Amino acid sequence: MSVGEEVRADENKPQQSLGTEAARNLATTTKSAPQMQEISSRWLLRMLPWTDIQGGTYRVNRRITYSVGDGRVTFVKTGDQVTVIPAELGELPALRGYEDEEVLAELAQRCQQRRFAPGDVLAEFGSQADEVFLLAHGKVQKIGTGPYGDDAVLGVLANGAYFGDQALLDPDAIWEYTARAVTSCTVLTLPRRDVEQVAERAGSLRDHLRRQSSIPAQRTNKYGEKEIDLAAGHSGEPDIPHTFVDYEPAPREYELSIAQTVLRIHSRVADLYNQPMNQTEHQLRLTVEALKERQEHELINNADFGLLHNCEYDQRLQPHDGVPSPDDMDELLSRRRGTKLFLAHPRAIAAFGRELNKRGLVPESIDVGGNRIPTWRGVPVFPCNKIPVSEARTTSIIALRTGEEDQGVIGLRQSGIPDEIEPSLSVRFMGINEQAVIKYLVTAYYSAAVLVPDALGVLENVEIGRWR
Repeated sequence: MSVGEEVRADENKPQQSLGTEAARNLATTTKSAPQMQEISSRWLLRMLPWTDIQGGTYRVNRRITYSVGDGRVTFVKTGDQVTVIPAELGELPALRGYEDEEVLAELAQRCQQRRFAPGDVLAEFGSQADEVFLLAHGKVQKIGTGPYGDDAVLGVLANGAYFGDQALLDPDAIWEYTARAVTSCTVLTLPRRDVEQVAERAGSLRDHLRRQSSIPAQRTNKYGEKEIDLAAGHSGEPDIPHTFVDYEPAPREYELSIAQTVLRIHSRVADLYNQPMNQTEHQLRLTVEALKERQEHELINNADFGLLHNCEYDQRLQPHDGVPSPDDMDELLSRRRGTKLFLAHPRAIAAFGRELNKRGLVPESIDVGGNRIPTWRGVPVFPCNKIPVSEARTTSIIALRTGEEDQGVIGLRQSGIPDEIEPSLSVRFMGINEQAVIKYLVTAYYSAAVLVPDALGVLENVEIGRWR
């Protein structure tokens, strides 16, 4: 008998026992709770110290500072032509506070587009500084002279940076460093002679530049804060200096942000299908999880209070070789005292791990809540998938000092709100509509504040797709 004949013979035999499909009708099925792929570790929410506030507002008082014009310039690209947004010229210290749009537009039109290849010198040490460079795309190294006459890298500039702005106020200014292109660069230059020509016709610009030139230099510390006059090491009876600590006249205030949604559950579902699992409970649980994911995303990316947007530009670093090297991480650490944690996209952590492997380095790890977290110089590097990765496969690494006592970064919330299920998170019953649908308003209030600028640092434009 062939195999096919045996199969047909078995099919024709009468069934001798209860089949599994029929048996399942009498069995109790074991179910899992509803699962959700969006849930992440949310280390930022877990590690950030939270401060309860009243009135929905937190004011950060600081000593007065005199540093201005430390922003970045934004450009518009049309084909291969790049232009600067006129109002963005106000980021230059010499033009800070100048608001004549027509004059700024004319200055923007006089910017000349230039391209430089890797290794080209944009400005040379000791030569006359007679133009401002606006870096639209690429990387530029600032090269100085080391203690033994060799070249020393003073810093790396990237997209949106400017240099040479002292040329607008001082006709005798010279370059104090050499600017050299690391990559192909697209640059807009604004010559001083063009600014002078516009100022001859525009009295408002001429007066503004004159006022900027006549402002006396304030005695400040290295952070730009007004100097506190002190005497030390003296003897006899000299006059002791008098001083006071001045505060910012208009300190920044952080208002709590909000994330909300209205959860709808049909009363028939809530009444009849609540065993063995409470439908309302699990609907609310997954909704709250999604709300917390959005909360962490906003703490990273929000244009008003997000960490990536609130980092001061002198605390933003560029990797010297594009990839996140141990040297870059050390430089990021050196910009602040008491760094408590790093935040990086998992791909950035993998890229940093590849650089460690090339050097034969093995990072230590620590236990945080039962999780093994890698560290660098003893500072944990937490994964955060809310940090964006660009189409060019670049991302950022964030360094934080946290806590009010350490003048760091803190989270803001307001506990004690009505119908609260967690601090600053509430679920409020909104009633039942005419279609018998129950509605719940789910709300979270939150924000983040940077108490002093050096509490937050960012390593930008980190390349994660380079393998070699």
